Amino acid sequence: MSESREFEIAREFEVDATPEQVWEAFTSATGGWLWPTEPPEPRVGGAGPHGSEVLAWDPPHRYTNRVEDTGTARQSANQLDYTVEPRDDGQRAWVRYVHSGVFVEDWDNQYDGANRHTDFYLHTLRQYLTRFPGRAVVGFAAFDGPAAAGGPDALRVAERALGLTEDTAVGAGVRVTGPGGRALDAVVDYRDGYFLGLRTDSALIRFFGRNHWGHVVGMAVHDFAPDADSQRVGAAWQGWLDGVYSRP
Repeated sequence: MSESREFEIAREFEVDATPEQVWEAFTSATGGWLWPTEPPEPRVGGAGPHGSEVLAWDPPHRYTNRVEDTGTARQSANQLDYTVEPRDDGQRAWVRYVHSGVFVEDWDNQYDGANRHTDFYLHTLRQYLTRFPGRAVVGFAAFDGPAAAGGPDALRVAERALGLTEDTAVGAGVRVTGPGGRALDAVVDYRDGYFLGLRTDSALIRFFGRNHWGHVVGMAVHDFAPDADSQRVGAAWQGWLDGVYSRP
């Protein structure tokens, strides 16, 4: 039975980046923290990503886009609103991010997932702005695990395959086992039971515990190395993720 209800998820934070850098991340460098999208037309009424329309355009301070038909059965309207203000003579920025719209069904589950994803995505944004400032993403890949990655402890299975223990804390430097058994030196930049973030010298590696919301564990890799290749990065980590859930 459908249940169409509006939702709103709002966050505010400060970041050690200029308003111009934040604006670029929201409009033309989305692959560094979210996923690559076409930049919006720089005007009110212009075309935005995913069929949206630009409702506000005031660089580098305000940008809003909205789509009335998302093309999915579970959500109709979707709106993203970004407000950016300078702090410390423009050396830092204050940001307000608001995601709103209408969920058509399974409202509580969808809201919980979107709410928790928001914190992880905005954390990844801050990692991108402060750890890889001004660097364009060279290799980007996002994908899901197999059906076996939908179990209740599926994210923990991936963490164990990496070599993490239950006591591995945020901020810890770790050597994890990646594709092909290759050792990767990384920092655990996010971990809360729903998501895992690893940061290397050249990449942000993200694990999404979407098994908590009836889906499967997924991954995204933002690789800033000059020789990175999206297809190669995606194939390597997809193979790793599939292999994790094929083990007895």
